[in-house]
Amino acid sequence: MNGNNPYAGAPGVAGAGEPEPVDLSPDQERALRTAVAGIVDRTESYLPDGYIVGSELSVGTGGATATVAVNPPAGHPVSAGFAPDPEELETGIEDTDAEEVAKGLAASAAVQVMNAVGDGDLTPTAK
Repeated sequence: MNGNNPYAGAPGVAGAGEPEPVDLSPDQERALRTAVAGIVDRTESYLPDGYIVGSELSVGTGGATATVAVNPPAGHPVSAGFAPDPEELETGIEDTDAEEVAKGLAASAAVQVMNAVGDGDLTPTAK
């Protein structure tokens, strides 16, 4: 049992096989918040009124994660999550990546509404 205890080791030091805790600098956190707010704004610009778009940021031992979600007026909510690298936060999230996430969320939310109200016969592209 020597060393096999999950509580063994110095406090604040990650054990073998555990990720190191990640702390964002204030500038990195601000950059992530700005990038996510931009994705929320872009997503809202593709959708008509009635769709609710929101975001959530969290920083844990695995690093920073961001989730942007859309609650359509009918159907199930859709979301996209991503975990940018700390270097990516320094340089800024690529505009094309933010655009891709926003368009994907808007399209998925629209499909949810179409499925909920029975507008057209949609053929799923994958199962």
